[in-house]
Amino acid sequence: MTATAAATATSLVQTVDWLAIAPPTVAAVVGLLVLVADLFLPENRKSVLGWVSVAGLAAAVLALVPLRAGDRSTFCLTSDANVCSYTADHFALSIQFLVLGGALLTAMLSLTAVREAKLPAGEYWFLLLSSAAGAALLPASRDLATLVVALEVASLPAFALVGLRRGDRLSSEAALKFFLSSVAATAVTLMGVSFVYAATGTLHLTEVADRLFDVPERLDTLAMAGVALTLVGFAFKTAAVPFHFWVPDTYVGAPLPIAGYLSVIGKAVGFTGLVLVTVIAFPAYADVWGPVVAVLAALTMTAGNVAALRQSATRANSAVRLLAWSSVGQAGYLLVPIAAAAYTDRDQIGATVAYALMYAAVNLGAFAVAALVARTHPQHRISDYRGLYATNPLAALAMGFFLLCLAGLPPGIIGLFAKVIVFRSAVEAGLGWLAVVMAVNVVIALYYYLKWTAVLFRAPEAAEAGVEAGVEAAAQGEPVTAAARHRVPAPITLAIALTAAVGIVASGAPQLVLRFASTTLF
Repeated sequence: MTATAAATATSLVQTVDWLAIAPPTVAAVVGLLVLVADLFLPENRKSVLGWVSVAGLAAAVLALVPLRAGDRSTFCLTSDANVCSYTADHFALSIQFLVLGGALLTAMLSLTAVREAKLPAGEYWFLLLSSAAGAALLPASRDLATLVVALEVASLPAFALVGLRRGDRLSSEAALKFFLSSVAATAVTLMGVSFVYAATGTLHLTEVADRLFDVPERLDTLAMAGVALTLVGFAFKTAAVPFHFWVPDTYVGAPLPIAGYLSVIGKAVGFTGLVLVTVIAFPAYADVWGPVVAVLAALTMTAGNVAALRQSATRANSAVRLLAWSSVGQAGYLLVPIAAAAYTDRDQIGATVAYALMYAAVNLGAFAVAALVARTHPQHRISDYRGLYATNPLAALAMGFFLLCLAGLPPGIIGLFAKVIVFRSAVEAGLGWLAVVMAVNVVIALYYYLKWTAVLFRAPEAAEAGVEAGVEAAAQGEPVTAAARHRVPAPITLAIALTAAVGIVASGAPQLVLRFASTTLF
């Protein structure tokens, strides 16, 4: 009896693979250091916290490099690598690169925003790093408990960041809507997880998958309810219709870098969780969640694109709100390969990863240009972009390129290829009707993306009114373009340059992204 107890105790001693968990750990540790340092730094030195955060996120991205050698698992209950709580496989590393790289670009955009908006620096950087750590933990989670914890670590700091502009009514309203939707999503997800645990007796995703195939008939209804509720919870996180109501107001009320963060990292978190629970944990109920996800994809892309189309109807409407509705439409495209995986195989998920990587780069680039324009036009109107080419040609060209990538038109070849592989996944899965809906939505999206692109290259309104656009700058003995260029902070310039470079390289060699994403994921 003593020997048996000793053997049991030994089996419960877990070893920690610190290299495998390094990316989220680095972000979390730097976040704690920033929070402590904020207590001791004088107000005029708080800018140091931003640069420390940028360096910490860069180190977290670099921590992914040694993990490319092969899959690593840790926090395992047995010697079987399939029963572990954390697995750094190709899928996890791909999403971790996306979220940490996106958080790094967000931090670069935030360096100027925090100072000029007089946001509390310590709290801002701590919350951003904490959210990034949770987002990096989630794709490697391989049990439902770790998955839910990672989801909340990524989400809770995010709604605090949305409401960090104290005294701003729009910011407070946005944070409240985001908070209420997040709480509702968490409650539904936890109820679904509890039902799944009651039906299977385990939380590990692979074991859940095995036991759902043999679930007793008396527990089948309970298991099906658990699967449905879990999917509904993640649908909230992905802003899928009809759970998208919080998106436009939240993006408009949030600080601009955080709106970009939510549009990319927030969506990546939701889609990653949805992939893990559907493809790994719930394949036994693919005939249930497959059609549901397909319908959600069709409704989401249609609602997002139609709303964005209406948003572009008048020049006074918000550019950020248009990007918000556009992100809802893009979410619909991201759902298509997940639905296709229910009808064919899990390799279809590679299409979602490829599309997410493309979308992350160009959408953050669009928000970077929006941050530049907002320095002189804080109302974020679409009409504010009129004549941008006359005052800042490089920024206008970059914005035009980003919009064409999102539309899927040359020279944004990577956007076209991403849409083609998503379209192909629907056709190969026999979802012809969904492919048709997607084709129609791509055409709808072309209108508002091209309309915004055209605004960039029109003559400035001042010139049309008979007023020389460069009178003020000329009075100072300086050209307009030079004056505008000197007002652009270096971090914003660098963020635009990096995202444009990624988009150009990927458009020139899209096979690199496709090959990277099509590698066996699980």
